[in-house]
Amino acid sequence: MAPAGRPTLFSKMDKQDINTLEPELKVVTHIENQGKLTIGLIANYADNEETRFLLTPEASGLLTSAGLRLLMEADAGIDISFSDEAYAEYGVEITDRATALQAEVVLSYAPIKAEDIRKMRKGATLLCMMGDELFRAHTIKALLEMEITCGCLDNMYSFNENPIFADIINEIDGRAAILYAQEHLSYLGGGKGVLLAGVAGINPCEILIIGDGMDVYYAAKAGIAAGASVTLINNDVSALNTARMFCGEQLTTLAIHPRVLYNKCKTADVVIFGRTTRPFEFPNKLNRVMKDTAFVLNFKDSHPSVSVPRTVAMALSNLLVNFFDDMIIKNGFEGMILSSEGVQCGIITYHGKLVDKLIASYLNLPGVDIKMMLSVKN
Repeated sequence: MAPAGRPTLFSKMDKQDINTLEPELKVVTHIENQGKLTIGLIANYADNEETRFLLTPEASGLLTSAGLRLLMEADAGIDISFSDEAYAEYGVEITDRATALQAEVVLSYAPIKAEDIRKMRKGATLLCMMGDELFRAHTIKALLEMEITCGCLDNMYSFNENPIFADIINEIDGRAAILYAQEHLSYLGGGKGVLLAGVAGINPCEILIIGDGMDVYYAAKAGIAAGASVTLINNDVSALNTARMFCGEQLTTLAIHPRVLYNKCKTADVVIFGRTTRPFEFPNKLNRVMKDTAFVLNFKDSHPSVSVPRTVAMALSNLLVNFFDDMIIKNGFEGMILSSEGVQCGIITYHGKLVDKLIASYLNLPGVDIKMMLSVKN
């Protein structure tokens, strides 16, 4: 029973009636001004390997019930195995890409390309995750020309200073990395046909992880849970202490030393690379001592969460429902930026100005301090 005054996803009717109803697919070719904040859901590009998506049908229904208007590009949910009809059932209007790009807030997991940015309405908002596209000059210039406010969700912090969007993706990447490893070692994956776990009379597989961070920690936890022998190596002992507290005493932690690293690489069945606390270059000669059958994964180059995009969508949807609730309370994304330093941390461009220092430095473009811009507004 829904609380009084809260809109429900379905009108009151018998369960039998619900089972016999077909969802009505609303196809929209233009956006009418109905006084509702419009959100456009954009499909992944067909020419890349991105599969992740930001909203499930159920989460979309919570947003439409809260008074938001969702316009989704046709077939955008295919990568997470949801049809257009599944979204239409929850009040999402199915449209073409050009119409969805005309929404006030455009949602896309990966940053969209310059040609799509120029199809957005001037002064609109783009919300996405950080990606290589934002380190291309023509993309940034398109954002500036269209005066788009672009925010990267994984660079934003919650009220208690947690990078909640980034943590979710890192956790899924870490756990999925172990799934990759087990598949590779299995007979079906072309491996030797072994389990990560040991059974009576047989040693478990050895997993060597080099680095630090939430993706690394969750890979270590998942490896331990799978029954493997897991060793984490880093060049910062304090970070190793944190890792052991996070993963438990079953995790072996070692500081980086040439002989230790050599011996571990020689016997490891799985080697996973993350970002070390301090800069570290893995010696190329150690590649030659690894087992021919070893599975190697580098989090810098690979995102295992692309293999479980529906899990990603469900996890991020939980966060985005709260995110848009806050947006409604604060009278739009502009209000969120003005009132939240955590949101400010994720802003790349703001009203025609580049405000991300890293991207400005990388592209050698002039940047502006967003706090100075906001202080003028206040």
